[in-house]
Amino acid sequence: GMVAQNAFLSTTGPEMWFPSGAFEGELGVQAPVGFWDPLGLAADGDADNFRRRRAVELKHGRICMLACVGYIVPEYFRWPGYLSPAQGIKFSDVPHGIAAVTKVPLEGWLQIGLFLGHYEGYFFRQDPKRAPGDFEGYGFLGAGKNFIFNFDPVEFKDAEVRKKKLSAEIANGRLAMVALMAMLF
Repeated sequence: GMVAQNAFLSTTGPEMWFPSGAFEGELGVQAPVGFWDPLGLAADGDADNFRRRRAVELKHGRICMLACVGYIVPEYFRWPGYLSPAQGIKFSDVPHGIAAVTKVPLEGWLQIGLFLGHYEGYFFRQDPKRAPGDFEGYGFLGAGKNFIFNFDPVEFKDAEVRKKKLSAEIANGRLAMVALMAMLF
């Protein structure tokens, strides 16, 4: 254990878990762990790479938060009617979790893929002038004006409140990524 840890990460000391680096003051650096980068991906201090990774982390966190809700809701509610009238598949016939992958017809997966691809490529395009995960016309948690919803996004004027809310979003997204993996397996 310790020998392998020392060989792969060059240390077994506190600097492995609490490295000093260029990103100690960024959002998502929270107690008790602080800035946790055991693989040393941010060790080079490249701000562009860190920014891209943070945007990806936020996007995956938001998707996983929605997926966790989507995994739990079918336990209590199912849409009435048919998922595929042509194939006679009702919404109530579809199990939840990973078993649903085999029950949803290919055309359904194509619709889902096209919808998400359109959303990702058109609405959630990252502007280099904005913070990672901050999209034009969208506010807190990426909700705002688009072709589904039409309301003004929530904006936090107080910098401390905004920082606290964004840090909570990052922490909840991280938890949702782990929780989703636990739910699926």
